[in-house]
Amino acid sequence: MHLRPALLVLACALLGACHHPPRPPGAGASAAPATSGQRSPAFAEAPDAWLRTELYFGIAPAEAEGPRLSAAEAAWRGFLDEEVTPRFPDGLTVLDAYGQWRADQASEIGRIRSRVLVIVHPDTPAARAAIEEIRAAYRQRSGALSVLAVETPIRSPRF
Repeated sequence: MHLRPALLVLACALLGACHHPPRPPGAGASAAPATSGQRSPAFAEAPDAWLRTELYFGIAPAEAEGPRLSAAEAAWRGFLDEEVTPRFPDGLTVLDAYGQWRADQASEIGRIRSRVLVIVHPDTPAARAAIEEIRAAYRQRSGALSVLAVETPIRSPRF
């Protein structure tokens, strides 16, 4: 049967997704996570420090369909082409997502179609500024209250 090779491939893929790159020398478990504008202490001295930045964008209500969804998709593509790609022309990844949240003290859960933008970039002031410009541009264009940013220090990617 062909199921066994497929399961082996799936198991390898899942194990690979759980792999964490080794920490640089001197990086202990207590190393603080990177925050906007400053480097993680574990990577502060690394000349080739890189970040994986994930940005979470709400693009349309979960129930959006037809012309309303088409308009939201077109607006997202325009934003990606005009604001993101010029700042990170070397590459990026966009993932379709579904998100939900509950605002402070609200009883209802909000549900939204989302995009997760993943950019692997050098940890430089210019790249960090470009990330913040992207977040501000989306808030301005869409009226969104926020764009969640998650930064993870990584080793220099090997291409």
